Amino acid sequence: MSCSNVCRLCDRLIISQAVTFAGGTLTINLPAGSYGKGCEYCIVVAQTIPAATTITAPVVFTIGDGTEEYPLVNRCCAPVTACAIRTRTRYKTVVSTSATGGTFKMLGRGCCAPDNSLAAIDGTAPTA
Repeated sequence: MSCSNVCRLCDRLIISQAVTFAGGTLTINLPAGSYGKGCEYCIVVAQTIPAATTITAPVVFTIGDGTEEYPLVNRCCAPVTACAIRTRTRYKTVVSTSATGGTFKMLGRGCCAPDNSLAAIDGTAPTA
């Protein structure tokens, strides 16, 4: 069996237009258009993540020339940070909207991210 020379890509495959880091936030710009409530999109981060990006920077999306930021959250609705995002990687998301905005919720797990949580708590301040 051989592969076809021509393959049609899914209409919901979205390739980023730009990736920037400013004001402590990693911003991924998506092509202009309407991203429907409850619709799934596979987003590819096509550009290099800026070297100055801090690993704790929250990840947000902008759409086209718009300035509104839409957070990327994980499956538990916690903000996704830059340490969980990789260049040239596809992320399956679903759009969630409210009366005042929306979010992109990552389906599945992101890239391996460091877990800096404490192993236990005992009432005393943690040491560095």
